[in-house]
Amino acid sequence: MASPSTSLVFTVRRRQPELVAPAKATPHEFQQLSDIDDQESLRFQIPVIQFYRYDPSMQGSDPVAVIREAIAETLVFYYPFAGRLREGPARKLMVDCTAEGILFIEADADVTLQQFGDALQPPFPCLEELLYNVPGSDGVLNCPLLLIQVTRLKCGGFIFALRLNHTMSDAAGLVQFMMAVGEIARGARVPSIQPVWKRELLKARDPPA
Repeated sequence: MASPSTSLVFTVRRRQPELVAPAKATPHEFQQLSDIDDQESLRFQIPVIQFYRYDPSMQGSDPVAVIREAIAETLVFYYPFAGRLREGPARKLMVDCTAEGILFIEADADVTLQQFGDALQPPFPCLEELLYNVPGSDGVLNCPLLLIQVTRLKCGGFIFALRLNHTMSDAAGLVQFMMAVGEIARGARVPSIQPVWKRELLKARDPPA
């Protein structure tokens, strides 16, 4: 492999962004975030990017289609991710579980994984192409809570890039969600760890006690 180069230039062809909704009907309800989740310092979007080498055992499988379907199935269990954040009295955040879905982008790039070099570390060339900021999608309120772009590479590998509304999840929660997507992509019917929404346990009493 070549050494990493920030001068690497390549072209990404994206299809129109789409909404991926839960594969089955989910409850339409409001779920409050905890007092930790909705603090001002967490009201932002956080990007994640992962690189995957070509796996010969997956020959004939389209990673975009596999991941898209797995996300739809996983959202049946993680249905708050398919909703939208609303703001209530005293700026309290809550999830309106609308099942509208997460934002998903299918893409292809004329580059191989090897061309990125040995050390896949920031800054990544053309990051804005690998995780496209769909206009109007990057707000905290009334916007998709996840944006995912899967980009196929010339070598058969792919890049999985994600943008998360940080009020919805910390790193551990995101890893749990991604593990569930991976399990379902490999054929599982349900995630091995079931999600639980118990954020009311972190709600301060009024008045404090």
